[in-house]
Amino acid sequence: MNQQVKTRKSWLKLEGRKLVISGPCSAESEEQILETARALAQGGHVDYFRAGVWKPRTMPGSFEGIGKEALQWLKKAKEETGLKITVEVATPQHVYEAIKAGVDVLWIGARTTVNPFAVQDIADAVAGLDIPIFIKNPINPDIKLWMGAVERFKKAGITRIGLVHRGFSYLGETKYRNRPQWQIPIEMMVTYPDLPMICDPSHICGNRTMLHEVAQKAIDLNFDGVMLESHPNPDEAWSDAKQQVTPSRLNEILDQLVLRESRQDDELIQNNLELLRGEIDEIDADLLAILGKRMNVAKRIGHFKKERNITILQQARWEEIVQRFIELGLANGLSRSFAIKLITAIHDESINNQEKIFRSEE
Repeated sequence: MNQQVKTRKSWLKLEGRKLVISGPCSAESEEQILETARALAQGGHVDYFRAGVWKPRTMPGSFEGIGKEALQWLKKAKEETGLKITVEVATPQHVYEAIKAGVDVLWIGARTTVNPFAVQDIADAVAGLDIPIFIKNPINPDIKLWMGAVERFKKAGITRIGLVHRGFSYLGETKYRNRPQWQIPIEMMVTYPDLPMICDPSHICGNRTMLHEVAQKAIDLNFDGVMLESHPNPDEAWSDAKQQVTPSRLNEILDQLVLRESRQDDELIQNNLELLRGEIDEIDADLLAILGKRMNVAKRIGHFKKERNITILQQARWEEIVQRFIELGLANGLSRSFAIKLITAIHDESINNQEKIFRSEE
């Protein structure tokens, strides 16, 4: 995992490596913390040791963390192993206790990022401090909340900011605990190219079986590292047991990751990429031209419906279109979910155009 690869410049000064953050979901005992930290340090992959000290839980009565006492266990682990330590903070008091205990990096959890008032309180608490802050995406897929959190810490004078992608909640059926929705972290990487982006496969997956798959996807997308939960006895963990792995299994996952080189300085590679990207640009132009023609036909249909006082939405026709689009998509190597998203977006635009016609004499 530590072979040389080119990554975006960042305050982490990775020098071509990928960052690894690991440790248990929750700090449960001094013995558990030290045992995990020792094993992770011995593996040689981990840069930051993490553990939940304060745990925001959905239901009262759930294990909500040991509290500030556990910070002393992390401090001892740091002194013994040399690993830097990072914890989640959700209140100004958490910040005060973590700083006092010598925590190296603070991170803002998804349940906090979703609340601008809470983010501002923490930003005010760290104002004037020289400490790095990692910001996890909000629970819901609202990129503006994520951006807003970044801007609040920037305004507080924090210059070392990192981003953590841990997926987004979703009510429908999904194989993930939190859907990755990769386009959102990619947009954040484009918007903030100098901020490191770390992937948290543990919270995306919610299980052990998919961790390598999601971590590899993040590396392929040029993320700057991964945050993976590790516990000496995962099945007995007090929180999120299903998504944690032993330190030895963590090492196996990291060793199996295939790192990619950006090779942006290689003229031959860049020339080939430019040719392929040129093809994509031409195809995109053709797609938009065809969609424009489709919308013109939809407008003609809208006029026809208005003249004959027919409703815009014809449910039977819509169901027929969706089924045909799925079949055509699958035949062309496209996934069912993509085909549905695409035809739904096209249909919504057609409806909008026809509604305008119904409201006026377009």
